[in-house]
Amino acid sequence: MKTLALVFALALAGAASAATSSTPTRTQICLDVSGATLPVVCSVPSSRLDNREYFCSCPDGERVDVAICPAGVKPPVENLALDRARRAAVRDGSLMGDRIGDRPICMAPRNP
Repeated sequence: MKTLALVFALALAGAASAATSSTPTRTQICLDVSGATLPVVCSVPSSRLDNREYFCSCPDGERVDVAICPAGVKPPVENLALDRARRAAVRDGSLMGDRIGDRPICMAPRNP
């Protein structure tokens, strides 16, 4: 009986880790030289349960990594101040961990 309970607990732990591994923490956006966003083309799985993006490309602009906003955090409002902050922060090739004022620069999660 104890062995069955242990096997069941391990199966639940494996299922929980598999569910969290499909939750993305970063995505890619395309930025214009002014810091404004441009359309990005992403290849995604055909599953509604898997929110990962396999590959993203930018027909125009520079492809940049950006964090996905955690639960309860809204992305900053798109305005000229955000464009300027992105233009200054993208010099290292990524917006991961960058902030505008006291708010993180992040994107809303993709809805399948």
